[in-house]
Amino acid sequence: MSILSIPIVADTLARVMNRLAYGNLNPRLRFEEIPGRRSEIHIPTRHGPVRAHLYLPPEGTERPGVYVNFHGGGFVFRDIEQDDPFCRYLAAHAGVVVLNVDYDVAPQHRFPVPVEEAFDAVRWAAGEGHDWDGARLCVGGQSAGGNLSAAVARLSLEAGGPPIALQVLHYAPLDLSVAKKPAPAGQVQVVPNWMARIFRTAYLPAAEMQTHRLASPLHGDNARDLEGIAPALVITAEYDNLHADGAAYAEVLRRAGALAEHIEVKGARHAYNILTGSREQTERTYAAIAGHVRRALGAG
Repeated sequence: MSILSIPIVADTLARVMNRLAYGNLNPRLRFEEIPGRRSEIHIPTRHGPVRAHLYLPPEGTERPGVYVNFHGGGFVFRDIEQDDPFCRYLAAHAGVVVLNVDYDVAPQHRFPVPVEEAFDAVRWAAGEGHDWDGARLCVGGQSAGGNLSAAVARLSLEAGGPPIALQVLHYAPLDLSVAKKPAPAGQVQVVPNWMARIFRTAYLPAAEMQTHRLASPLHGDNARDLEGIAPALVITAEYDNLHADGAAYAEVLRRAGALAEHIEVKGARHAYNILTGSREQTERTYAAIAGHVRRALGAG
């Protein structure tokens, strides 16, 4: 057994990594020409209030739909600012309210706490009394946030709601029972397997957690009985060691009649849209997401 699979070791390293994680967004990917209208709110959940950033669409947008976003970070990095450019872009170009949820992270808050907070945030967003139409709702996230989005879509299916018009799974890990993911030959990984093992141990220290359907939707029989789940936009990066997860889950969703589209970003690595990618490459992806959101919410 790897020393990184020992919880006390992984927990210590995860805490250290979290303190060093801020401010890594590539300046050319900030989309600073989109000013955005952002405020801070708190969303009630069964684990207490959770902070979120709320982004408004352009002025004059009547009764917009809502997109609930979950950031990445291996379930241990707490940095919703990394998704600020995407949230501003989506609010401006899809004409939706965007809720960027600052869910609790491991090792202080292990599975299933982040999943439950994510689902509670979506149920709250779908409720009445807001300045948006909660009946027109999408969820999405990148990396760990994509994993949470898949779990929320599964819980919505099992609970009979709230209805989700689209789930966006952007280079998401979808089988956390596998500690070592194959990497394309000659490609340096943004999240190497040793780091992924720290993340997994901090978030899912027990074996039964690692194979749970809400942590590993692609594992074993977890991918069965998905008929009726929210339509999915699955985005994979060609040189990401999570590419196989996304491609396999896209096929599962296609067989269930729930795949809106599978987009492969050529020449891209994990986190290309916040770290290593080009502005043109990132904007192409964001435009594709905005288009899917508009169509899913009946906005053209």
